[in-house]
Amino acid sequence: MLLAIDIGNTNIAFGAFRHDALKGNWRLSTEGRKTADEYGALLLSLMGHSGITRHDLKGAIIASVVPQLTPVFKEALSRYFNIEALVVTNENCGIPVLTDNPAEVGADRLVNAVAAYSERKKSLIVVDFGTAVTFDYVTEAGEYAGGIIAPGIGISSEALFKKTAKLPRVEPSRPARLIGRNTVESISSGVFYGFISLVDGIIERMMAEAGTGPEVVATGGLAPIVIGESKYVTVADEFLTLKGLRIIYDGKRV
Repeated sequence: MLLAIDIGNTNIAFGAFRHDALKGNWRLSTEGRKTADEYGALLLSLMGHSGITRHDLKGAIIASVVPQLTPVFKEALSRYFNIEALVVTNENCGIPVLTDNPAEVGADRLVNAVAAYSERKKSLIVVDFGTAVTFDYVTEAGEYAGGIIAPGIGISSEALFKKTAKLPRVEPSRPARLIGRNTVESISSGVFYGFISLVDGIIERMMAEAGTGPEVVATGGLAPIVIGESKYVTVADEFLTLKGLRIIYDGKRV
């Protein structure tokens, strides 16, 4: 089996694959102070609940946007599973990267591009709703051509709370009505519908610049609250990044 690990700013996602099939998946909060021993023990416990043992794993691959945790997980995998993990970079991801500085592109963005293009073989806009929301363009030829990074909906809500004296903290969610009848409803509506407008506005501009009628592919933990309100984000694949990691590990070319 293969263990795929996506280390994000807020959460760490794990997926255990047997060939192409995802047999188990788990999620932990990202905590930079945890040791290799702590993460190793947590992994063993999570896998055990799904009936997977350390001996079932034959390989591991990591995509990380938290540099200080990459060596921690490499050590945990080496110590507890006797596995040398492959770490995704722009050089081994299997997709041409056409940006000014390919090394600075987040590994998760490249992995998402690989997964989405592998399944569709057409021009794409890949939107990942995480701590930040990223919009990435993949050409018809399967090249990563760049993208856009914007504040995620949670960042926007938290900034409004921290930068004002009287406004309360409000968790992002779909409001019951557009025009709020109290402060909490007004904040909820402003944050949510402002975010929807940001998402659709950026996608429209990317489509106009690309000129190829790209399909929109979405992923990320906050994607579900957008579906049903966005004109362009209509479905989401919560395992897109894990699938991309599996594809890269298997040495497939998009």
